[in-house]
Amino acid sequence: MRHALRTTLTGMVAAVTVLVGGTAHATPPGPGVSARLISLTTVGDTDYVVREITVPPGQSTGWHYHDGPLYALVRQGTLSHFDSGCASDGVYRKGSTVQEPAGPGNIHIGRNLGSTPLVLDVLYVLPHGAPFSEDAPNPGCPFQ
Repeated sequence: MRHALRTTLTGMVAAVTVLVGGTAHATPPGPGVSARLISLTTVGDTDYVVREITVPPGQSTGWHYHDGPLYALVRQGTLSHFDSGCASDGVYRKGSTVQEPAGPGNIHIGRNLGSTPLVLDVLYVLPHGAPFSEDAPNPGCPFQ
């Protein structure tokens, strides 16, 4: 299943990258986190956006959720992913795929607890015009 998802994600990223290259609207990344647009296209009322996200060691994405599903491939480093109950819901190493469901009921944070930069290739499937993420308050976890 993981291999099939990775193959599908890699194919989707390649297809979207070929379809469109250009500028996009972006929301500012969290402290220490950088994002680079790879491609953006709109089909009907859905935006398909591919971005490269880099999270330095010791940094995080901040608490947030997405208005549409997100699919990612860990290109470098390790992503430690936490849900709104403060529990780890996954540790994803290089080559792993990550899926995040949509909606405010899916608040989460991605943290780089390692010593090397975390680099993700991310495919966002969003309602047209939606931001990449919606900020959310810390749900009471002892970390940011």
